[in-house]
Amino acid sequence: MTQEHRNKSGFETRAIHAGYEPDEATGAVIPPIYATSTYKQDGVGGLRGGYEYSRSANPTRTALESTIAALEEGERGFAFASGLAAEDTVVRGLLNPGDHVVLPNDAYGGTHRLFDKVEQRWGLANTPAALSDLDAVRAAIRPETKMVWVETPTNPLLGIADIEALADVAHEAGAVLVVDNTFATPYLQQPLALGADVVVHSTTKYVGGHSDVVGGAVVVRDLDLAEKVGYHQNAMGAVAGPFDAWLTLRGLKTLAVRMERHCDNAERVVEFLRGHSAVSQVFYPGLADHPGHEIAARQMSRFGGMVSFRVNGGEPQALAVCERAEVFTLAESLGGIESLIEHPGRMTHASVAGTELEVPADLVRISVGIETVEDLIADLDHALG
Repeated sequence: MTQEHRNKSGFETRAIHAGYEPDEATGAVIPPIYATSTYKQDGVGGLRGGYEYSRSANPTRTALESTIAALEEGERGFAFASGLAAEDTVVRGLLNPGDHVVLPNDAYGGTHRLFDKVEQRWGLANTPAALSDLDAVRAAIRPETKMVWVETPTNPLLGIADIEALADVAHEAGAVLVVDNTFATPYLQQPLALGADVVVHSTTKYVGGHSDVVGGAVVVRDLDLAEKVGYHQNAMGAVAGPFDAWLTLRGLKTLAVRMERHCDNAERVVEFLRGHSAVSQVFYPGLADHPGHEIAARQMSRFGGMVSFRVNGGEPQALAVCERAEVFTLAESLGGIESLIEHPGRMTHASVAGTELEVPADLVRISVGIETVEDLIADLDHALG
């Protein structure tokens, strides 16, 4: 099978075969871990396969970058040491001091902190807006707006934004559209095919899938963006190491089957939560009464493994639910094979307390894993009291 054929194959086939051909010397079907910092050159400036120094390129990282680009159907992919490193490289690679960014008004706390506390000191302004409201987005755009940043679904309120419509709004303003596709993954959602210019991931989450590696990725739709991001990836240097790239690539190969189980389990958990007297509200885009359900159904193949819910009794009860859970592990992060539970207001989103991005104090967020779903439901029933 040629690489061109691989890139045109189905998602599961690309996840396993794109980005790497069996090693010519040994026939190894899995990319080795190239634990090297430098490479012997064929004379001064004579590179072997384009490799000279592992910050610039490493064959293990190249395999990961090529595979995730094939899955997102983008021009090129780039792997980073973390999701925030990926975000920072996109921002500094594509924007300049004095530019303006429109952010989601319920963005991930770490993304908001990056823009509001770090990039703002660099001279970059931002305005949070409800991205589900196209008029609100248009009102937030200024003459100096060069980027619209999208999360869909959002973290932790599972809001949905219309990628195709936002791409039109952004492009009319001369801005690029960046979509954080961490929650949906390329298996459930294809932002570039919907008009986005850049996709970012925390590959720590579903892409890696096993809670054993931290990483990030960027995929771009054209060569001009690829040149800018690639230059800054090398110049800034926050790249994925070869072992991290290998672990992430191993996880990526089973993304499709894992996401199906995550979705199956999440749907059952949502059904249970909706019927529990201790739960006042459930956030999940698969629900017919979710305000973004129709858009999510149009741009996603399924609705994911993330669920948030509010409990009766306020913050004390929300904290108690988190602490009483046993099968669900009390921990930050998400997207691993194991189920996790957390209190966003005190944990992942503590940095946005007191701002317009503050989350409800009675909110609990769960990352539904791939365990036996009856065990997950029984655990939540116990935790809810």
